[in-house]
Amino acid sequence: MLDNDLIQSTTSWPFVEVRKLLRDRKDIIKKKNKITFQTGYGPSGLPHIGTFGEVARTTMMINALNHIEKINCELITFSDDMDGLRKVPDNIPNDQVLKDNLGRPLTSIPDPFKKFNSFGEHNNEMLKEFLNKFKFKFIFKSSTENYKNGTFNKSLIRVAEKYDEVMNIILPTLREERRKTYCPFLPICPKTGKVLEIPLLEIDKKNGKAVFDNGGEKIETSILDGNSKLQWKVDWAMRWFTFDVDFEMYGKDLTESAILSNKICKSLGKTPPNGFAYELFLDEKGEKISKSKGNGISIEQWLRYASPESLSLYMYPNPKRAKKLYAEVVPKTVDEYLTGIGKYPIQKKKDQISNPVWHVHNGKPPSEKIIMPFSMLLNLVGSSNADNKEILWKFINRFHQEIKPKNYPILDGLTEYAINYFKDKVEPSKKFKKPSSSEKKALENLILKLSEIKQNSKPEEIQTIVYATGKENGYEQNLREWFKLIYEVVFGEENGPRMGYFVSFFGLKETIDLMQDKNREDLQSHNY
Repeated sequence: MLDNDLIQSTTSWPFVEVRKLLRDRKDIIKKKNKITFQTGYGPSGLPHIGTFGEVARTTMMINALNHIEKINCELITFSDDMDGLRKVPDNIPNDQVLKDNLGRPLTSIPDPFKKFNSFGEHNNEMLKEFLNKFKFKFIFKSSTENYKNGTFNKSLIRVAEKYDEVMNIILPTLREERRKTYCPFLPICPKTGKVLEIPLLEIDKKNGKAVFDNGGEKIETSILDGNSKLQWKVDWAMRWFTFDVDFEMYGKDLTESAILSNKICKSLGKTPPNGFAYELFLDEKGEKISKSKGNGISIEQWLRYASPESLSLYMYPNPKRAKKLYAEVVPKTVDEYLTGIGKYPIQKKKDQISNPVWHVHNGKPPSEKIIMPFSMLLNLVGSSNADNKEILWKFINRFHQEIKPKNYPILDGLTEYAINYFKDKVEPSKKFKKPSSSEKKALENLILKLSEIKQNSKPEEIQTIVYATGKENGYEQNLREWFKLIYEVVFGEENGPRMGYFVSFFGLKETIDLMQDKNREDLQSHNY
């Protein structure tokens, strides 16, 4: 348990939201002796990192709560897998099976991957598998199962009883044409199995029997036991009502839906949960990432390039600020994680609980001296042509002979991630610059200066020599361009590591050989 003054004073957002939750729902929580959190997932496409983010951030809140007071908590991860498929996602193989089943519930459509009983089940299992990798504690609930097994029956009857109130909430938000046909209940067509959006003719509010108009043909069915489902906003409110949800976060684009669902939940007879609208994730072009488009970066890709902990850290800062989410953000995020790990042991308590790694590791971040940033490791991979971690470790040990992989698990993990990222993202995009005659001369001077220093020179001493050489060769007023020249010629990139540290790690002779090779007149790379 943390000191109360510390808890009340911190501006760390999980603590801020938990304090608000405990204050707003004090009486409800006391009566239940439990707090229920919920996250939602629409399995119409493959799970993406945005989906994971809801679970990760909500878990951070639960962790913060457990440091304030001991109370039973549960996290429901709910899948809207009974929704009808409206369009075929772009990134799905064998998509004809989806085209043939448009309009049917996701759990009634064959799995195009041929691994599970349905498309919905496939995407659900992918999500659960991923969340389990992070050891999240959650209760998975399927819309299909809860409709069909009768869990929602009492709540559906309640919606029927409050039919007029629900309609009065929804109808003013619809266009005139849509108002004429809107019904909160969507029957499942007995013939086609499709989710139908058709007008209601009559409903038995007590027994849950209903008659719908399907283009002039009457459909008589029960609204219970999975024979129908609710429209989205009503469905959301009904879940809050059924599961006594206390808190749910959602994307900013669902704010208006949340307002209406709050009103509906109140009309059903319960206080709606506290909400938290987070900003959206954007791809490289600044467009919203989408399950159907498959843009941004996939869960699998992130975990090929970086640790699960780095992904959790990405989710922590400024959830109400839009974030770009594509492969190039990974190295920066990894270095932010390493910075947090490095700072944590020397920070005061109040600063520690604002450090993202506190929330990533639930107050117990690992203790490991940070040897080098991920960005430098990437350059080391490229310069050494290392294609496995054993070779990379040989270069690391040149500077730190005492370091062993088993004693530095974070660094050891980074070596493999760096090799993967370099091969996939860095190497294909490298553009080596062919230096001009004056640039070539400046680099030759640097090579000469490096050849004159001692093998065991400290990184700071080497860095000073690099600075001085740049000043002596016309870059005194713009050292940024000097280093840019080095990076473009030697590494094929506009940015790179601190040269002093790189030389120390890579080796003095090896660096000189590398620079001489890249500075040759017969360099075969592209000019620009």
